[in-house]
Amino acid sequence: MDVERIIEELYRLNPGEFVAARDAYVAEARKAGDASAAKAIAALRRPTRATWAANLLAHERREEAGQLVELGRTLREAHRTLDAPRLRAAGHQRHQLVAALAREAAGLARAAGLPIGDTVVHEVEQILHTLLADPEVAERWSHGRLTAVPEAVVGFMGVPAPSVPSPPSPTPPPAPSRRARKEAPVPPEAGERGPDRAQERRRERLERARTAAAQADAEVRRREEGLREARDGERAAEAAATEAAERVRALERELHEAHRAERASRTVLTEAASAAKEAERAAREARRAAERAARSVGNLETRDEEP
Repeated sequence: MDVERIIEELYRLNPGEFVAARDAYVAEARKAGDASAAKAIAALRRPTRATWAANLLAHERREEAGQLVELGRTLREAHRTLDAPRLRAAGHQRHQLVAALAREAAGLARAAGLPIGDTVVHEVEQILHTLLADPEVAERWSHGRLTAVPEAVVGFMGVPAPSVPSPPSPTPPPAPSRRARKEAPVPPEAGERGPDRAQERRRERLERARTAAAQADAEVRRREEGLREARDGERAAEAAATEAAERVRALERELHEAHRAERASRTVLTEAASAAKEAERAAREARRAAERAARSVGNLETRDEEP
C-alpha cells in the first residue's frame, strides 16, 4: 500500500471523517497482509479543527506557505545575529502575513464545508506564529501533518532575545560627611524612580500574566488532545477487536465446511471401496462361470469325436 498517499488523503479529510477512513484503511492493510502499513496508519492521530485548517492551508496555498517558512528562517537568523533593523522589518511582515494566512485558512475551511469560528482562527494564528519559531513544527506543517496545536511561545523558542549592554557606571562622587549622611533624605532605590519604572513593572506583570494564560490554555488543549487521542485509540481497538472476531467466525465457518467436506469424502471413499469389492467378487464369479463353460464345451467336443 502507498502509505504516504493514504496519509496525505486522510489529513485532507474533515476531522469528523478521519477516524472512520483511517480504520477502513487499517482493515484493508490487514486484509492484504501488510502489517507495517496497518501499524503506520493506525498510529495516525485525528487533527483538531485548527490543525486541520492549518494543514488545509499548507496543501492549498503552497506558495504562501513557502513564504511563511522562509520568513521563519529570516526571523531566526535575525535573532541569532542580533540584527535589529532586519528584526523590525521581518516582524512587521510576520504579523501581516500571519493575519492574512489565518483569514485564508478560514476561507478554505468554509469552502470545504466546515466553517471555523474566531477561537479556532486564533489557534490557527498561534500555529503560524509557532512554526516561525520552531523549524520542526514548520516541517510538519509544510507537509500537512500537524495533529495538535503546538505550545504557545513568547518570542522564539530556543533563541535568546537580543540583549542591550548596560551603560558603564559613572565615577562615584566623593562620600558625604557623616553629618551630611544623617541629614540627607534617603533617595529612592535606583531604577524605581518616576512613572517609567512603574509602567515597565506593569508591562512585565501583564506579560507574565499573558504568558501564564497562554501556557494554561496550551495545557488545556494538550489535555483535550490527549483525551481525543485516547478515545480514538479506544475506537480503533474496538474496530480491531470487531474485525478479529469476524475473522475468527469466518475461520470457524471455513473449518466447519472443511470437516463436512472431509466426512463427505470419507463416505464416498467407503462407498467406492465397497463397490470395488463387489466388482472384484463379480469378476471372480464371471471367471469361474467362464471356466465352467469352457470345460463344458471341451467335454461336448470330446464326445462328438468318439466313433
